[in-house]
Amino acid sequence: MSGQSRRVALATLIGTTVEWYDFFIYGTSAALVLNELFFPEFSPAAGTMLAFATFATGWLARPLGGVLAGHFGDRASRKTMLVVTVVGMGVATMLIGVLPTYASIGVAAPVLLVALRVVQGLAVGGEYGGAVVLAVEHARDGRRGLAASWAQMGVPAGLVLGTGVFYAFFTALPEDAFHAWGWRVPFLLSFVLVLVGLVIRMRIVESPAFEDAKQAREVVRVPLVEAVSRHPRRIALLIAAHIAPNTYFYTFATFILTYATSTLGYSTGLVLVAVSVAALIETCTLPAFAHLSDRVGRRPVYLGGLAFLAATTFPFFWLIDGGSGPALFAGIAVCMGLGHSAVYGTQASFFSELFPTSVRYTGLSLGYQVAGALFGGPLPMIATALVGFGDGRPWYFAGYMALTALISAVAVYAAPETSRAGLAGSPPSPLPTERKMSCP
Repeated sequence: MSGQSRRVALATLIGTTVEWYDFFIYGTSAALVLNELFFPEFSPAAGTMLAFATFATGWLARPLGGVLAGHFGDRASRKTMLVVTVVGMGVATMLIGVLPTYASIGVAAPVLLVALRVVQGLAVGGEYGGAVVLAVEHARDGRRGLAASWAQMGVPAGLVLGTGVFYAFFTALPEDAFHAWGWRVPFLLSFVLVLVGLVIRMRIVESPAFEDAKQAREVVRVPLVEAVSRHPRRIALLIAAHIAPNTYFYTFATFILTYATSTLGYSTGLVLVAVSVAALIETCTLPAFAHLSDRVGRRPVYLGGLAFLAATTFPFFWLIDGGSGPALFAGIAVCMGLGHSAVYGTQASFFSELFPTSVRYTGLSLGYQVAGALFGGPLPMIATALVGFGDGRPWYFAGYMALTALISAVAVYAAPETSRAGLAGSPPSPLPTERKMSCP
């Protein structure tokens, strides 16, 4: 990597870590405390479902955030939008940390919680596409997978940081103190992380590919319209390809906190540590799979990861069903560190290369965030409902997970291989239905 490429890689890693730390501490708190603090009038099960519903609300805002950031990122500046998103996320997260609970202001508390969650969703919706695109456009051919993986590493790194901080306060404080004020500290600590991320991002330069596109007057007036009208099948394939990664990741990162503690009897601290260890392992394996996709292609690595996830779905639940701590650690670590890592480490470059420079930010963000809104945000609620339908057993949900892996595999198989193509104005290997519509 050149000096600037390394700075961009570091900026995307730090920035996405900050964004996803903020996003994940909300998911963790939704699983542990928000039901009691903001929905006390409901039964524990209903309160948990409502807390998870506020988690999903942030996801519903993400497509809009992706489209807005993509519009200005494709027209004006990738870098500027990344600064805006990290500030927006940080402010919303810190405000959640000082938000009065239901006991203090009544129904206004959950209303304000939802509003701040929407702001979080808008920010993280614009963050991902910009970070990935900037990393890809600064990388040289043959190294784009590895370069883009730095942005991907920020997701499990944010999960490690978020669950680690929650674990520290959850175990160090008495239960009353944790519910009274301890849960707020992880949100307030976001200020330090945002400041670091902002300083680093202010020092990077705009991507060469985007600057070339502006000089060549290839910037389009309305990137959303251009992306949807010219590349609808690529967007649809991206959405379908991202269904399984969403489903599996949020099973291990969020839903497992509730299922393993309330249904299987694991301690909360043990589950938090297991998730943190698995996320740390994934942070280390992501670049290896991304680099492999530079060597052998995006589709083989992606399909291999999906096959691994599908094959280990039922064994995972069988493994953890016995209540063994080592089994819990091993199950989450293997599924996240190998199967999900192979998919997630590959998809940043794969998805980016599907679109030309003029709509790359918008096309990537739209497809990625729509998939998240439909299948990632509602995942804890879907899982809770399916486990309940199975009288507390996970087999209906396990079947649902395996089905998502099959759907994503079909989409990836139908998509073009992109690893050997450059980042010219036109996307590589036009699909049959797009041959007459692709940009010249």
